[in-house]
Amino acid sequence: MTNVSIIDQPRWPAMHAETTPAFMDFKLVLNATDEPVKYEDPARQYRFEGVKAAAQLEATIRVPSIDLIFKTDPLETSKADFAVLGAEANGKYYAPAKG
Repeated sequence: MTNVSIIDQPRWPAMHAETTPAFMDFKLVLNATDEPVKYEDPARQYRFEGVKAAAQLEATIRVPSIDLIFKTDPLETSKADFAVLGAEANGKYYAPAKG
């Protein structure tokens, strides 16, 4: 993704903190494993099923108003401790798993 609009808000979480336009470029790579993952909370009617994944990210943040450019380490050196790929069902009725 390139030129994704974001904001710079240095005084957050102050109420009505000033914001200025900023931009982000990023590369995100997800590689699924074969290890299944399931999160379920019948009381909240929430279910997520998927597989664990390896994730890598490289990003550049630009804040033109203060002439700031920040770049993360390269994609090749990036490694997430945890990522999951899958599908969820929020607020929908479903029959809880038996067992």
